[in-house]
Amino acid sequence: MRKISFTIIALFSFISAFSAAPKQLQVNIDYINRYSQIAVDKMKEHKIPASITLAQGILESGAGQSELAKKSNNHFGIKCHNDWEGERVYHDDDEKQECFRKYSKPELSYEDHSQFLKKKRYEPLFALDVTDYKGWAKGLKACGYATAKDYAERLIELIETYNLQQYDQIALGKMPTDVIQPSDKEKKEGGNVVVPIVSNDVKYLKNSSMGTIPVCDTHFVRKEGKREAVVAQRGDSYESIADEFGLRKWQIRRYNKLKRGVHAQPNAGDMVYISK
Repeated sequence: MRKISFTIIALFSFISAFSAAPKQLQVNIDYINRYSQIAVDKMKEHKIPASITLAQGILESGAGQSELAKKSNNHFGIKCHNDWEGERVYHDDDEKQECFRKYSKPELSYEDHSQFLKKKRYEPLFALDVTDYKGWAKGLKACGYATAKDYAERLIELIETYNLQQYDQIALGKMPTDVIQPSDKEKKEGGNVVVPIVSNDVKYLKNSSMGTIPVCDTHFVRKEGKREAVVAQRGDSYESIADEFGLRKWQIRRYNKLKRGVHAQPNAGDMVYISK
């Protein structure tokens, strides 16, 4: 397996990410240098953008510095769930001592991450072009991968700060492994721009605050501390979610701290509480 040359990429990343703390900057670059080849290989095999995989790895594992990553090789914060038959480890997260998957080596965490995203709940993402990292980031949030409201924005910022989208081009064979491509700014000033192609076989939603993201049709109940919540989808209202889960209108409005007389509705991707 040929290892991707990172010397030039690391230099460019250092310049473009000058605003980051120097120590964290180097930690992130070291992480990218170590795991970029695995992310590229997984993109070739599973059609998941290498840029998204690397950005999630950095964000979820603290660039490999989290306790979960160091002791359990879990780089993506994937919990056990009912279908996990491998080793387990327990950490405090949304609740105390939650069950997380444990791997014998990081490569297995990357493979499991790919398999995890191939579940039905994330199926709409695969209708996006594999180079559309912004659509993937927003889709992950909309489909309930994470609860942080700025999750998509944080992934996009990491990708653009460290030019991780170049690894998508490497995986597609459109860019040599030892040559750096122009930055986004340079592309806008006259370079070649790669335009993502959007598939026509999935309905998309347009939201002024989130852009275009794939629609996730199913509500998945998840724990938010001691409460249960779902991710709002296209066309949802607080009343429609209340009806779905057998709640009264006043209950769901109280759970989400909505004032009387206010008729605001959730945007796609918003967390809606369905219990006290």
